[in-house]
Amino acid sequence: MQHLGRNRIRSKKVERCKVRRKGRNFKVLKKSHIKLALKIAKESANKNEIPVGCVIFDKKGKVISSASNSSIEKNDPTAHAEILAIRKACKNLNLNKLNELSIFVTLEPCKMCEYAIYEAGIKKIFFGAYSENSSLTHKKINYQLENNGYQFYGGIEEKECSKLLTNFFKKLR
Repeated sequence: MQHLGRNRIRSKKVERCKVRRKGRNFKVLKKSHIKLALKIAKESANKNEIPVGCVIFDKKGKVISSASNSSIEKNDPTAHAEILAIRKACKNLNLNKLNELSIFVTLEPCKMCEYAIYEAGIKKIFFGAYSENSSLTHKKINYQLENNGYQFYGGIEEKECSKLLTNFFKKLR
């Protein structure tokens, strides 16, 4: 493994950010949040969509919005779970900035979703599985965001999130 700066390491397979931990209660709380995103992702898989689920929470843990990938259903390549959840949250709160909220997604956000998260002002990003498609450029964007107050918490329930995706793609082959 090669150290690439604050909270970043590069393994042979994919560069990953370290999961930040803030004690046992933090970990349990975040697992329950990602479990809700997993439930939504499983429902998405049943509709033959790529199983990615996303939930946006406020500081008190209240669900503001949730969504799953709907690219096939909507015939829209931008209908990723994160984008749809952000749109719903903005509509539900009648805001265009979602400062003070946290986003939980079963898969590490792609560049497009990461930029949408940035534009929405969501500073805490929690995800389950690491993306095998992440490029070095994508990781540099992560690093730049972290230096601007954005926090990435990766690998929460990683095995379960990865297994859901792996099983989905095995069925397609």
